[in-house]
Amino acid sequence: MSRTDDTPVIAPPTGRAGVLLDVPADASGLPIPTRAPTLEEAWAYVRRLAGGHYENFSVLSRLVPPDLRDDFAAVYAYCRWSDDLADETGAGDAGRADARRLLAWWRGQMLACFAHARAEPADEPRHPVFVALAQTARRHGLSPEPFGRLLDAFEQDQRVSRYRTWDEVMGYCKNSADPVGRIVLALAGHDGSRPGDAERFAMSDATCSALQLTNHWQDVRRDLVERDRVYLPSEETGLTAEDLRRMLDRADDPAARVRYIRAVRPLVERTREMFRAGRPLPRTLDRPMRPVVWLFGAGGEAVLSRIERVGCATLWDRPRLSRSRKAWLVGLAAARAALARRGR
Repeated sequence: MSRTDDTPVIAPPTGRAGVLLDVPADASGLPIPTRAPTLEEAWAYVRRLAGGHYENFSVLSRLVPPDLRDDFAAVYAYCRWSDDLADETGAGDAGRADARRLLAWWRGQMLACFAHARAEPADEPRHPVFVALAQTARRHGLSPEPFGRLLDAFEQDQRVSRYRTWDEVMGYCKNSADPVGRIVLALAGHDGSRPGDAERFAMSDATCSALQLTNHWQDVRRDLVERDRVYLPSEETGLTAEDLRRMLDRADDPAARVRYIRAVRPLVERTREMFRAGRPLPRTLDRPMRPVVWLFGAGGEAVLSRIERVGCATLWDRPRLSRSRKAWLVGLAAARAALARRGR
């Protein structure tokens, strides 16, 4: 993309969401926007990012209540950028150092965004994600706390690459996944002040942690090979990173497969119980929010079922949902949305 001194920060992404920006940088390599995008440009940017990522259900935005679609897009864009700043700089020491630097910059931008949203003295946001997010934060009275917890998890990924116990993995999920559910509930008007919010938070946390765990069990090979990370708790599974590396090319070795499957299956079963604990959550929400929240949990459970269908052998076979399965789930969610609009 060609640029002039008036180019806003809406450059096309590098990697998945945009580790690099097509704007000048200071001596440390951090971006210096020449001007803030307009609000219209910022909304267009976050909508495009939320609607175009490969992991999304393609028609998810149609299930979100219309008055919340832009807010969902702003939150998603923040999460996507945070994740990519942590993961797209490389697995080596230099890459992790770059990630820490970029995440520190991103945290500063986030805190300034929320200060601006509260009309406190702060620089006006100049990144499209934060131009949009400031509007969402102001409209819903969002707290920066869950947004900061997400960054805590991404920073942890730069320091910790091995986990010994289930509790350690769950501690990671507490920051990497649970805040997303809390933000969604806040957008739905549940900030902890309404009757039943404590129970809603517990069910949301169970679902979000289960979603994160499902992703971990699905991506064992990718995390190990591409990022040198192992989320399988070694004391629970008896598997170390070295064990897993020795197994990588032994897909046809019964001894390796049996050992791996026996280690992972109990983790999958515990994750299923967490999904079950979160299933009642949609029924406790206002009708317009029920279908999209249901789809989050149902989609995760469907992936977990795919893991079980391949015998939990995810070191050699990464299960994913087919297009037809995604379409079926979205169709069910759409039917729920239609019933909600009719007040049933």
